[in-house]
Amino acid sequence: MFDWPLLRGPVPSVVVILGAVSCIYLLAARGRRGWWSRTVPIVVMIGVIVSVIADKVIDHVLYSASVPVEVLAWIGFGAGAIALGVARAWRATWWQRGVVVVTVLVVVAMAANSVNRYYGEFPTFRAALGLPAAGEVAFKSVSAVVEQPQLPVSGRALDQDWTPTVRPPAKGVVTQVYIPGKVSRFTVTRRAYIYLPPAYSDPRRPLLPVLVLLHGIPGSPSDWLTAGGLAATMDRFAAAHRGLAPVVVMPDATGSLLGDPMCMDSRLGNSASYLAVDVPMWIRRHLQVDDDSRRWAIAGLSYGGTCAWQLALRRPATYPTFIDLSGEVEPSLATRAQTIRVAFNGNAAAYTRATPLHMLAAAPHPSVAGIIGLGRADTTFGPQQRLVYAACRHAGIDVRLLVLPGAHTWQVWSVGLRRSLPWLAYRLGITAP
Repeated sequence: MFDWPLLRGPVPSVVVILGAVSCIYLLAARGRRGWWSRTVPIVVMIGVIVSVIADKVIDHVLYSASVPVEVLAWIGFGAGAIALGVARAWRATWWQRGVVVVTVLVVVAMAANSVNRYYGEFPTFRAALGLPAAGEVAFKSVSAVVEQPQLPVSGRALDQDWTPTVRPPAKGVVTQVYIPGKVSRFTVTRRAYIYLPPAYSDPRRPLLPVLVLLHGIPGSPSDWLTAGGLAATMDRFAAAHRGLAPVVVMPDATGSLLGDPMCMDSRLGNSASYLAVDVPMWIRRHLQVDDDSRRWAIAGLSYGGTCAWQLALRRPATYPTFIDLSGEVEPSLATRAQTIRVAFNGNAAAYTRATPLHMLAAAPHPSVAGIIGLGRADTTFGPQQRLVYAACRHAGIDVRLLVLPGAHTWQVWSVGLRRSLPWLAYRLGITAP
């Protein structure tokens, strides 16, 4: 039951049908004076007001991104259902109030799942309830060191030289750990998640490349697993390559659900040093992987995408390969002025020096390569991604543009990562050209 899909199939269809029936019941208040002429218009007005407030709060307070009209409509619809339920319950009997509460909850569930279907944030009940991923194991059960791992051969891809000593399992494993900010002193409040491909469990495992994968804002390290279907994506790739795939580490990139340290070292915290120093240091100490940073990559969505190309430019010796899905042209809070004031104590020059576009113009980056991905219907971040792509091309960086159907949603990000895997596998030395 926990793995029943919420984005397609019978569950959302049943929710829509029950929601429609519940709406009819809430509206059908026969015999009430002024119901259609006064009460229902007031309820509609309440829904509109709530939608406007939600747009302002999300855009200007929580996250500087416009909210799609479809999402705002469902938010207002849910708020209107609550208001309508209050009006129906007024002067009702106790059992009638019980029915009203149930129908309001059904309508709100329909509205919430409609918003969820737009973004694709919670594909299953397991994801919506925040339960551990299916098949998750304790880190101590997979952290053993193999005494004789197969070393990569210079100039050759792993799939040309490595043969499993035992039949690879059908799936990799997922585990979680705490990666502290020992050097950066960045405050980390959540545990990181790790995907280890089937080849990692081989008695003579190859030294696999590493992909550091970042979430957005609001977001958490588990998002790529729950909403993005990362394990299934990597398992499919590994099944076609004798169990080979990158080791994927998903750290806490922001320190909290709504935190926005802008992937910089600033007054908001040394998040850049955490991701470029603490995380790689922990990986090398606790996982048996390829130590050559030329076979390391960083990727992310939205905030994480911006962070990925920032770190590729700022720390090319650590992350010479990046995938930026729906990122921004530069990191910022609500406005550039607020960013400079809050994070850089009013020092505009210091902020400018820290922006990716300045880094592109200040020095060449011959070792860096990446993919810039965007949703064709993403009117906020799509144009910014095209600017990032043009700037990278102008600076001589080997970069590719990936345009996908959709907007600022998981339908773009999960597909974007999957479409990028063949290029990434070649770049990280897993497959030959």
